[in-house]
Amino acid sequence: MRKVAAAFVLALAAAWGGASHAAAATGPSLTRGVVLITTNLALENGNAAGTGMVLTSNGEVLTNNHVIRGATTIKVTIPATHKTYTANVLGYDISDDVALIKLNGASKLATVTTGNSNKLTVRQAATAVGNANGGGKLVITHGTVTALNRTISIQDDTGEVSQLANLIETSARLVPGDSGGPLLDANGRVIGMDSAGSPTFSFNQNAPGYAIPISRALRLSKQIERGLASSTVHIGDTGFIGLTVQSSQSGSGVLIGDIVPNTPAAQAGLQKGDLITSLNGTPVGSFVDIRTLLFTKHPGDSVTIAFTDVLGNQTQATIVLAIGPPQ
Repeated sequence: MRKVAAAFVLALAAAWGGASHAAAATGPSLTRGVVLITTNLALENGNAAGTGMVLTSNGEVLTNNHVIRGATTIKVTIPATHKTYTANVLGYDISDDVALIKLNGASKLATVTTGNSNKLTVRQAATAVGNANGGGKLVITHGTVTALNRTISIQDDTGEVSQLANLIETSARLVPGDSGGPLLDANGRVIGMDSAGSPTFSFNQNAPGYAIPISRALRLSKQIERGLASSTVHIGDTGFIGLTVQSSQSGSGVLIGDIVPNTPAAQAGLQKGDLITSLNGTPVGSFVDIRTLLFTKHPGDSVTIAFTDVLGNQTQATIVLAIGPPQ
């Protein structure tokens, strides 16, 4: 769940509703290894809240990418002890909405118990646990698996539409803040990670919720843990230019919205209203183009930006990327 007071925000929708939430979490087997995540989105003048699942006793936590997207700081609270840790991002997959983070200084943490999402059947029991509405406590809701292999479309705050495929559909009610939490079977084993809802759905009692099958989420977390980058998986810190963008009306470039002070963009002399035409020689026409080209880059890498300034002069600047928030 996000609270943001800026026009340029990159956030997927949180999961949507279904059956009623219980008043509060009960039963240690259902909440074991489930944690509360809060993030600061300093560049967007906001904050966000979500849920995570502890995979290792030393603090590797699985969550949705959209829970930590844009985060300048991440804090994770263990509900049972009320202890809070800061966390770093080990890696993330934008297209599959999966992220793996690591708690600093954590040890001997309780972990979730995972099941086999490849053996799910429709109408089997399903229970969701999450930080409902960012309330700071775990809430449980019960339902069933209502469909398998579902595909939904999601539109983020930049207008970009993407799809999540092969999802578990459930009648267990999900609300913002539940994202990243577990969908459990009747034995308390994790079968999915509560993730997203279509923007065509409204918050009502009959709308289904969706979860990423845990087998797929764990496969991606293992890839991140091994440090294996790909066209969809980013490992480690994110490279940062230090600007926000908006698509140009002509589509032949990307207008700079704002420049973040004391960043590579500011140091290179880029200004609001400049039109970026290419990045490392590749033409760009949208934020997605820039994000795709920067996806494989890391802090310390150099990139060359060609742009037309506000006076109509064509020029370019080579900058060294700083450390920025995850995409």
